[in-house]
Amino acid sequence: MKKLIVTVFLSFSLWGFSQYSIPTASPRQKVEQQFSMTKISVDYGRPGVKGRTVFGDLVPYGKIWRAGANSATKITFEQNVNFGGKEVKAGSYALFIIPSENQWKVYLNKDANQWGAYAYDEKLNIVEITLPVQKLAEKQEWFDIAVNPVDVHSAEIIIKWDLTKVVIPVKEAKPETVAKIIDKLNEIKQIEKEAAPKK
Repeated sequence: MKKLIVTVFLSFSLWGFSQYSIPTASPRQKVEQQFSMTKISVDYGRPGVKGRTVFGDLVPYGKIWRAGANSATKITFEQNVNFGGKEVKAGSYALFIIPSENQWKVYLNKDANQWGAYAYDEKLNIVEITLPVQKLAEKQEWFDIAVNPVDVHSAEIIIKWDLTKVVIPVKEAKPETVAKIIDKLNEIKQIEKEAAPKK
């Protein structure tokens, strides 16, 4: 009987604690933003400055960086997009960066599920863009990636950490195709509305 009570107690205890996880120095964050007809999502680790010199030291200049901490940053586009001037097909990609003081080289890599940059293979890059570095007036303690809408056809992926900010413009890959699909959807909605029974 005692064994049964202990077993039941342990089962309930383990079930109760299963909702928790061990704290991490670089907590994981997932952001989603409606974009055009679908959405953009980013899954990344958030290291803190913690009194350290970030760019040029913790994150060396001229070397590949996972754009965050732990698992490589994963970005998912649910429709074809124009990413910083380059067309990218819908799908999930790892986001990598080679930082320098005045500009960043930003890469999208086919291997979206890798740990850090240890298995990084430049042959799997599908896009490379170069973007200017902006200086922040106030320190951003925790590494941050935000997806902010600009209008119904475009958005900005904003990366901030320490005193550094970089903005990646994202637009619909083929606005004319999107416009046709939206027109068709509106037509279907109108037909459904007219066919609905009158109250």
